[in-house]
Amino acid sequence: MRAAFWAWLLATVLFSAGLARSEAAISDDHAAGSAKPPAAAGPDFPRPPGDPAAIARGKQVFSVNCGFCHGSDARGGEGGPNLLRSPIVLNDQHGELVAAIVSTGRAAKGMPKFDLPMESISDIAAYLHSISVGRNATAPFDPKSVLVGNASAGKKYFNGEGHCTACHAVTKDLAGIASKFSPKDLQDVIFTGGSTGMLGMPSPSALPRSVLVKMPGGEVIQGRLVYVDDFVVVLFDANGSRRTLRRDENNPEIQITDPMQWHLDMARRWEDRDLHNLTAYLAALK
Repeated sequence: MRAAFWAWLLATVLFSAGLARSEAAISDDHAAGSAKPPAAAGPDFPRPPGDPAAIARGKQVFSVNCGFCHGSDARGGEGGPNLLRSPIVLNDQHGELVAAIVSTGRAAKGMPKFDLPMESISDIAAYLHSISVGRNATAPFDPKSVLVGNASAGKKYFNGEGHCTACHAVTKDLAGIASKFSPKDLQDVIFTGGSTGMLGMPSPSALPRSVLVKMPGGEVIQGRLVYVDDFVVVLFDANGSRRTLRRDENNPEIQITDPMQWHLDMARRWEDRDLHNLTAYLAALK
């Protein structure tokens, strides 16, 4: 009888232990299944290092298409917000969330859409992810931080390869330019020629664009361009009258002359080195 009792007791203990282990396993599986997704990347959850080549390409594409509004360091600029603290950028992995904004734009906030391939958007994301989001992300912007180029190399570029002297002279229109613009604004002016302002809209101080309109009946209308799109062209003619002419595809034919066209054409061809060197040179012309 005593042997049977001890056998029953041992069996009960083993059964209870097995049941406890099973319940613990079920609890662990349930916890794993309901676990929250990883936290967004940030100071406490650093990302692994990105591809240096993709980061370099992304920096170039960002500078050309995004830097004017969001700042050269993505910490905010002419009307564009700081992107480094953006939940979209923080939760993005390989450009999939950034692409949704870049490709469609945010018209209500003044951001146009950009027709960029997914590869370029992924490179932009890689560049944004490579920038430290630490305390410096909210530190006051130091205008002199833009001056990372070589002034002597910038002077050589100004007088040579850049062909800047074809339109400008440091003793005339550019005399004392460093006292008129901060280094950051000066770099923006070099990049756009001063033709665009906040959110890419035409700057009030930009040199006027002229337009020549060839009407179907042979009439030629010339004047200062106010606005043009696929449907209308608006201008002030030689008499100072504001005229709105309807457009249907390429009819009537129009020819637009923009004094700043060289700067706009250069926008996609600038080398960071040349832009920085030229900025450093002009920033010394007090």
